[in-house]
Amino acid sequence: MRLTYAAFGLILVAGLPAEANEFSPQLTALAEGEMRALLQDPALIAAVRAQNGQTMDLSETEITAMDQDWRAQVGAGSAPLIENVTANPVADALRAAQEASGGLYTEIFLMDAVGLNVAASDVTSDYWQGDEAKWQQTFAQGPDALHISEIELDESTQAFQSQVSLSVIDPETGNPIGAATFGVNVEYLQ
Repeated sequence: MRLTYAAFGLILVAGLPAEANEFSPQLTALAEGEMRALLQDPALIAAVRAQNGQTMDLSETEITAMDQDWRAQVGAGSAPLIENVTANPVADALRAAQEASGGLYTEIFLMDAVGLNVAASDVTSDYWQGDEAKWQQTFAQGPDALHISEIELDESTQAFQSQVSLSVIDPETGNPIGAATFGVNVEYLQ
């Protein structure tokens, strides 16, 4: 299968973009400016610290069980774990930032020191991000870490997006306490 997305000159072969990092300079600038500024919000920092206090001693078995519970709740009538992440004041602030972006941000979510979701503008497919590059190549790599994913067609929004992830920094210590991921609609980066 070969599809061309003319506005960006991207050629998709079997669903993978040929020039996945074409927007890296713009995405990096966005991350180092607007995204890092958002991640300095004291309420956001407090939420990550609070969840770290609850999750730091969880075993891998406990984390896996929580992730399975999350996945079972996606689309279910009762979803207390998901609601805890998507219906809190920090999630409201992330949603407000997403809405204020005018379509640039397709999603924003915040992770703790073990990779579990703290707050999210939208429901994520899983609860534990600790086994994915978005967390492993940010939180685990230090305060200045930045991970930019390949460009993919997001099925839910039907937009070409890249996920930009960066560490959440404790302003008192300068150390990472979590990570955040921003889904960025690359159509807005022309």
